[in-house]
Amino acid sequence: MGDPEALHQMRIALTRLRTALSFFSPMVADSKRKQVRRELKWLNAQLGAVRDLDVAIERLKAIDKQQQPQAASNDPYWDAQLTASHRQLARVLHSARYRRLVENTSRWIESGPWSIEMETQAEKLRAAAIGVYGSTKLARWQEKLLKQSRGLLGMGPKKRHRLRLTNKKLNYSIGFFEDLLLDRKFSAQKAALKYLRKAQKSLGQLNDDAQGQALAANLKLHAGSAPIQLIDRKREKRLVRAAAAAYQKLAAQH
Repeated sequence: MGDPEALHQMRIALTRLRTALSFFSPMVADSKRKQVRRELKWLNAQLGAVRDLDVAIERLKAIDKQQQPQAASNDPYWDAQLTASHRQLARVLHSARYRRLVENTSRWIESGPWSIEMETQAEKLRAAAIGVYGSTKLARWQEKLLKQSRGLLGMGPKKRHRLRLTNKKLNYSIGFFEDLLLDRKFSAQKAALKYLRKAQKSLGQLNDDAQGQALAANLKLHAGSAPIQLIDRKREKRLVRAAAAAYQKLAAQH
């Protein structure tokens, strides 16, 4: 079986790369970018499916242990599903498609068409001061996030998931400018980080619960045992309120 922590770190690195492509998209616009983004999205889906299953089964085993302290809490069907998912991911990471993805993405980053095209808007942006571009776009993304966060207390899992992704993109994007955060232009973004991270933690736990519940229901059904309720309503309300409070504080200093 694979290493869950290694999988987690790979997903973080991939998310950072995809965020960078989105944040700097006007600077790297060319004929190859769409294909690069499509292949990175494919890889993210492969990694995400395994990670979601890892989290769901870990939660199931923890709950089973609480309910049946004397039981082995080691359903053979769950372990079989984990083993199968990690084997499938191993095949993906050894596939020709994955090798092409790494080679083509690296080549595109280093010397793609975007890097040699002249007399274009993209070339002008690359020649401009990065601080001006960065502070302006971060402010725009933050405004988008705050607008999207309105009504969080009444949101369903899907909308909360989309909000979490927007939050994560802004959080990682601010990190791209870490060395410039002492600049007055970035003072607001530096202050925003703690609120973004608080919201991200709560939204991440909510997303794990929602994803885990769907997977858990399927796992328990196939294992022939009674379903387990992973979503605790009190926990859900507490996490939603924590995220909403973080956004209120972010808006107050905006």
